[in-house]
Amino acid sequence: METALWHPFSDMATVSEHEFVIDRGEDVWVYDTDGNRYLDGTAGLWYANAGHGRAAIADAVAAQMRKLAGYSIFGDFANEPARALAERLSGLAPMPDAKVFLTTGGGESIDTAVKIARRYHVAQGEPGRVHVISRAQSYHGTNGIGTGVAGIEGNRAGFGELLPSASRVRYDSVEALREEILRVGPERVAAFLFEPVIGAGGVLLPPEGYVEGVVRVCREFGVLAIADSVICGFGRLGTWFGVERWGVEPDLITFAKGVTSGYLPLGGVIAHGRVAEPFFARPGNSLRHGATYSGHPTCCAAGLANLDVLEGEGLVGRGQALEGELASALEPLAAHPLVAEVRAGLGLLAAVELTPETLAALPSAVTELQLLARRQGVLLRPLGTALAVSPPLTVQPEQLRQIGTAFADGLDELRLKVESTVD
Repeated sequence: METALWHPFSDMATVSEHEFVIDRGEDVWVYDTDGNRYLDGTAGLWYANAGHGRAAIADAVAAQMRKLAGYSIFGDFANEPARALAERLSGLAPMPDAKVFLTTGGGESIDTAVKIARRYHVAQGEPGRVHVISRAQSYHGTNGIGTGVAGIEGNRAGFGELLPSASRVRYDSVEALREEILRVGPERVAAFLFEPVIGAGGVLLPPEGYVEGVVRVCREFGVLAIADSVICGFGRLGTWFGVERWGVEPDLITFAKGVTSGYLPLGGVIAHGRVAEPFFARPGNSLRHGATYSGHPTCCAAGLANLDVLEGEGLVGRGQALEGELASALEPLAAHPLVAEVRAGLGLLAAVELTPETLAALPSAVTELQLLARRQGVLLRPLGTALAVSPPLTVQPEQLRQIGTAFADGLDELRLKVESTVD
């Protein structure tokens, strides 16, 4: 039966009659409607950091809904969960006197951060600073601005130019950023967007010195450095926001996903006190931006309960503690003839890239490998020419090895398919 549900990023002509329906979850496991169990090697969509089925989060949400399910925080309105969450995140942030603007997800957080950056420059007497620079292969959500700055070219194609004042540079070169700022003109550049580790663009780890270098270049030219920590935050890299591993102070940090471990939609932007100052200290300088559900009390209650779990169980540090285990589990795959590269070793995320020859012989190879791993009881995420791994932070070393085994067995089966196409 054809579904009425339109799936994101999906070829509905293929998916519409072949949905894979997840029914329930427990810790690192999810179950389909036939009762089959799968190791969730993707943490949902990079977000189930605390694992599935957390009663403490569900109970906090239910209690808040019985008390005050939702209310706007426009103007002088507020609610206690939103206030408490903002205070807590401000205290965790790697910059002084941080202020928190709450949103409903990562894409909305990117739009918010860029608008804050542009308005900050207006408030500082530099209204010409509107240009935004991002990186090749970067993913910054699918809202208007996020699509406009996308470094994954396929995500921009077909929509027209959504953000004319934007450009992209090599993802691995500090000098490329400097050259682009000079080409555009420093007086026109508002912000530079970077993921500490590029996620959806292929799990691309930054070269040594890169993060520190780009933040330094931004400071030199008065450009705001926006760390997109939507994927990298809340333990994925072993710290609260990921960027702490490089000892830098971004001007703005976007977050979402792991802030609630996906239990409810929530995101936000953390602003350095210096960036927030024009809005907090100068009457009449309001930011005319916000969403109906910004600061939604039930979503914030989920966030607070999730932070309690992450902190109380020491899960945040596991992203770093287990990075070596994950790399060891996947490292043997690098010798497989279908594999071009294994990218791992920085946080609890990794990717296995297939060779160009494999993809030329079997263009559907990534999808085929995903399905083969699924039959082995492991869920992986396709990323163009690679498959990604990003399990919940509760994962155990033996489960990481199970992911590696499913990959290896799937690759062996895939090799037979590839060889049959060549023959």
